[in-house]
Amino acid sequence: MTFSLGQLAFIILGYLGSLFLAAYAMERGWLPRSWVRHPVVYIFSLGVYASAWAFYGSVGLAHQYGYGFLAYYLGISGAFVMSPILLRPILQITRIYQLSSLADLLAFRYRSPGAGIMVSLFMLAVVIPMLTLQITAIADTLYLLNHDWPVSTLAFAYCLVMILFAILFGARHVSPREKHEGLVFAIAFESLLKMIAILILGGVVLFGVFPEVGGLQQWLVDNQDRLAHQQVTLQDGPWRTLLLVFFAAAIVMPHMFHMAFTENMNSRALRPASWGFPLFLLIMSLSVPPILWAGIYLNVDTPPEYFALGIGLKLESPFLTIVTFMGGLAAASGIVIVTTLSTAAMFLNHLVLPFHKPSPRHDFYRWLLWMRRLLIAAILLLAYGFYRLVGADLELTQLGILAFVAASQFLPAILGLLYWPQSNRKGFLFGLGSGIATWIYAMLLPFCELALGWNIPIPLPPINESNWHLAAIGALGVNATLFVMVSMLTKRKASEISAAEACSIDTVSRPTRRPLIATNSNDVINSLSKPLGRYVAEREVYQALTDLTLPSFEDRPYALRRLRVRLEANLSGLMGPTVAHDIVSRYLPFQEDGELSEDIYQIEQRLEGFHDRLSGIASELDNLRRYHRQTLERLPMGVCSLAGDGEVLMWNQAMTELTGIVAVDVTGSHLNRLPNPWGALLTNFVSSDSMHEHKHRVDTGARPNWYSLHKAMIEPSGGQPGGIVVLVEDQTETQLLEEELIHSERLASIGRLAAGVAHEIGNPITGIDCLAQGMRYETDNPELLQMADQIQEQTRRVTRIVQSLMNFAHAGHHSTEHEIVDLSHCVDEAMQLLRLSKRSQDIRFVNDSPPHLNVLGDAQRLVQVFVNLLGNARDASESGTTVWVQARVDEHQVSILVIDEGHGIPADTLDRIFEPFFTTKEVGKGTGLGLALVYSIVEEHYGHISIESPVTDGRGTCVKVSLPRYLQTDEMEQTE
Repeated sequence: MTFSLGQLAFIILGYLGSLFLAAYAMERGWLPRSWVRHPVVYIFSLGVYASAWAFYGSVGLAHQYGYGFLAYYLGISGAFVMSPILLRPILQITRIYQLSSLADLLAFRYRSPGAGIMVSLFMLAVVIPMLTLQITAIADTLYLLNHDWPVSTLAFAYCLVMILFAILFGARHVSPREKHEGLVFAIAFESLLKMIAILILGGVVLFGVFPEVGGLQQWLVDNQDRLAHQQVTLQDGPWRTLLLVFFAAAIVMPHMFHMAFTENMNSRALRPASWGFPLFLLIMSLSVPPILWAGIYLNVDTPPEYFALGIGLKLESPFLTIVTFMGGLAAASGIVIVTTLSTAAMFLNHLVLPFHKPSPRHDFYRWLLWMRRLLIAAILLLAYGFYRLVGADLELTQLGILAFVAASQFLPAILGLLYWPQSNRKGFLFGLGSGIATWIYAMLLPFCELALGWNIPIPLPPINESNWHLAAIGALGVNATLFVMVSMLTKRKASEISAAEACSIDTVSRPTRRPLIATNSNDVINSLSKPLGRYVAEREVYQALTDLTLPSFEDRPYALRRLRVRLEANLSGLMGPTVAHDIVSRYLPFQEDGELSEDIYQIEQRLEGFHDRLSGIASELDNLRRYHRQTLERLPMGVCSLAGDGEVLMWNQAMTELTGIVAVDVTGSHLNRLPNPWGALLTNFVSSDSMHEHKHRVDTGARPNWYSLHKAMIEPSGGQPGGIVVLVEDQTETQLLEEELIHSERLASIGRLAAGVAHEIGNPITGIDCLAQGMRYETDNPELLQMADQIQEQTRRVTRIVQSLMNFAHAGHHSTEHEIVDLSHCVDEAMQLLRLSKRSQDIRFVNDSPPHLNVLGDAQRLVQVFVNLLGNARDASESGTTVWVQARVDEHQVSILVIDEGHGIPADTLDRIFEPFFTTKEVGKGTGLGLALVYSIVEEHYGHISIESPVTDGRGTCVKVSLPRYLQTDEMEQTE
């Protein structure tokens, strides 16, 4: 049974097209974006590990080693079970510093351009055999289905197709730094497809190949010796070596690093993946033994690696053959796409950009995109060249072992990165170089000589399926030994120490607190324009500011330090940590003479990000730090911690409530940059010799507040920087209570004064009234009678004033003998009285209130109200101005408005204007009792008084007196 080339091309292009359609649908938002962040999608995307070797090569591995093939699944499963101490720390480091490949991670940790270059070059020893394995598997299966074309031509055609789709999946857009959500979803889809395909094949084998009644079990019993004779006994050495190299694959294989860390959309998904991904591999492995046994049972004439496809051909089942072929195609295509994309990014960052960067005049992003496309094509063509030279004559198992053993050479450096801060770049470079050299001598050349019959002029160790593990362990042992020895015998650079602290799982980096030469974000853009060009510099700086939620213009010292760190991280994701570190160090340097101390704020920020990585005493100390930090944050007293130069390091919640300044807006600023009045207040207090300042008045808004300030000096000791702690205590309520007590005492003194006045003035006033009455009876002269009436009226007025003073002192006591009063008439009378004064001759009084504004009240007391209000308006007005009286009437209320054109009333005195003895007039020109009496009289009449100032253009005052309106119907209702 064969298939035409057109049918096979349709299957391949149809599958890859549907895979791309799934990715495109996710990128365009046709599918919910929450899907790609779901842990299930993340678990299936990790299924890229199950390559063509899992689909085909595992059967060959089982044919060689029996159940030893499980090491392929158990090794990497062990790494995911240990994810809290192995994978999660790496995920956090890569996310914080925007590291997109293993070369980025190791170059960042060992702070050496040579580290990134060596990792990238030696990664070819991993990538080329792994890609060759996929090309070989697909080319061989195509040849099994169609014998018309040479297998090498089929392999080349497959490479060209994969170059096209790799570019479509990962190098289609201009920005090469974005997350490829569509790729993640597509890889999850292909993992699901290949799992279903291998389960279908396993089900057909179990229930359709062997006899129904005890067929498989009986066949295994009958052929036990035959199966054991065909397999190489897997001793402890090979078994442990297989587990080790597959364990390392979780971190060091480029496709696994890319899907597990770089394309991770949800960091929390790693926890369910620690058991979900091993479960996925377990399901994939269940079908391997039945496929092997069915191939032997059916005498399939293909190599063991291709028993899966050969079973369908032997059974002459087109459906089973196509399903199996599509499963193998999915397994191979997924890893080819991801591996070429991740390796192209690695080569771009560490083999191209360090030696050649485009001119700032060019479109930097488009140049990166086209360079990545060229690297994708070059990598796949290089893998095809290795296939033509060597790979076509090697078995899938041999290619897989070569790739995984080469990848394991990076394991010592990874473990040193996490658990051994004393390791350095020299140890890493010597160890890795010697390990790869041993791998080439002890494994690659012997395999090539064995498969191709080469006559290599140097003696090579004999190698076969039973002893290859010795060469693998030897290469790894040489690597680890030199790594440890050289690291112990050589010193680390300061940059390595800093990077080691940033990567260690028990510590965090301790950034320095020094100002940058660039004083604001615009200076940062100008500095980066030299290596990147103006457009790229602006885009990167604004992106970093957005990531940090900082404003577009930023000049705070600490914010600029954070911006510098974020820019290096973002540029690291764009062009690798080596080039990014070089650009930032060269064009955004610190001031040489700036203060060199630890940046407490950034350390705390880093601690928050690394909290779940701390253990032991470090975790306990961090918990204690959190407790003390929360204590300071929740204190009801304002706490402001300052560095020695006045930079704000901490601003607790109470300070935010007192000042209205949010902590994120002030942290990192200098005190003199704070808005008034706080900047001047705190700066003057910190610079003064006084350690305490009690009840300092601060005017905020329309009312004053009082604060007590305290400070404590923190002397530097034990390497810890010094500083100043300022405490701000709100004393406003206490001050108001004290003033209320003083006010109460004043009221009491008024009461005593009123009692004395009533006693001392009452008798003389009565005598004057009696004399006036006597004049009325002793003369008929009209002028004398009028004079007697005026004397009696004034005596009654004096009596009422004294009574008002008594009523004010004894709140709630007022006369209830009210009559109908026309407010307009009261205003006219008050104006007539004021016109008698010389002070009123230059002031024009205008009464615009209509007549018959009736209320119930005491006419004389209401006249006193308007005399006081109009007198105040006159005193506040300048010569030649006008004082208006207007009225507003509704169904229930009459409002009289006294409006002047004077200088107005200060906002901070409006709340106290009705207090007794409070006056804004000069000493000797006012007692402060006028408006207090007005307030009391208005309240006696069940009214309300309010003041608005200023009225227009910052000048003028409007006093509004509102009283209940009297209507004729009110009297009629009372009569009824």
